[in-house]
Amino acid sequence: MKDPLAEIATQLFNENANILLIYGFNATGKTRLSVAYQDLTKEKNQGKNAGVYYNAFSEDLFTWENDPENHHRDTTLRIKESRLNPFHTYLNREDLSNQLARYSPKYGFAFNRHPDPERGIASVTFYADQEHKTPIKLSRGEERIFIWCFFLSLFQVEAFAGERDDHLFIDDPVSSLDEHNLFATAESIFDLIENNGDEKKVIVTTHHVGLFSILYDWLTKGEKAEKYRNNTQASVLTQKKDTLELSPHKKGIFLYHLHLLRTLKDASGQQRFQFHFVLLRQVLENIASFLGTGRIGLVLENIGVTDPSKMINRINALSHKKAYQFQSERMSAIEGEWFDEIFDKLLTQYRFKL
Repeated sequence: MKDPLAEIATQLFNENANILLIYGFNATGKTRLSVAYQDLTKEKNQGKNAGVYYNAFSEDLFTWENDPENHHRDTTLRIKESRLNPFHTYLNREDLSNQLARYSPKYGFAFNRHPDPERGIASVTFYADQEHKTPIKLSRGEERIFIWCFFLSLFQVEAFAGERDDHLFIDDPVSSLDEHNLFATAESIFDLIENNGDEKKVIVTTHHVGLFSILYDWLTKGEKAEKYRNNTQASVLTQKKDTLELSPHKKGIFLYHLHLLRTLKDASGQQRFQFHFVLLRQVLENIASFLGTGRIGLVLENIGVTDPSKMINRINALSHKKAYQFQSERMSAIEGEWFDEIFDKLLTQYRFKL
């Protein structure tokens, strides 16, 4: 019996598009797919890595040394030694700080390097007080963002990326802990595509419908869509009994609009962010397409929204403006009222079963 992950890896390898955006529920095998793709491309490259990766194995290289014996006075984030360590030599604090800046970190950090440069960085010390630099431990969300930015910096190292210049494979850089930083993470991935998409294949897999939707929106409808639209393939990875299937997103696989609606329904109160307007607009576009009009204004009229023309302008301003790459804060009270009016009337009019 053929390995379905190996077959999908081959499908990705043979895909003509350079930008591959893949949505998959948790536990559908996205991380294992990245490994299968690595194995396939190594086999075709005389056993050598042909690309660079970010996945769960990347995160596993980082562990905390909590120093309980000394009352946590020397707490550090240790970096396990791997084949990446020789490339740490080229990393510097300023480059990593620039990557972190979009997340507005509330801490500073310092590299603790091995005496032998080939062994790279041994650990990282974090501190909240710039003057006294008392070591602190980051929250889980801060830790994951730091590791993501560490790899973003590593991807820019020519000695590393130049040696593995065929593709970038990014697997699930967003967790539920990072939702308020969703736009910043989407922007960092879009920057990777901007810097690499013309020369190498960029594969992004995610379980996060928000990240998938925002990147798909930017690549196919955003300001630079003309450059990327025809070079982007969006797909959905689904479990089919004992096998896996990778299907084009545009054919409406797994009732995508219903999944968006469930995501929006689950967002309430303090967990409602600016990016939810992007998802709401996509639901409206899907319904408009189903109605054969393509006009979300007609959908707003049909569900009885007050002043549809004005509401369209509000939705576009919240989901299309250039600055929305940085809109990572929660909705304001008035934005929440607009959201509630549209969403509640959508559910009432079309009676979706969520």
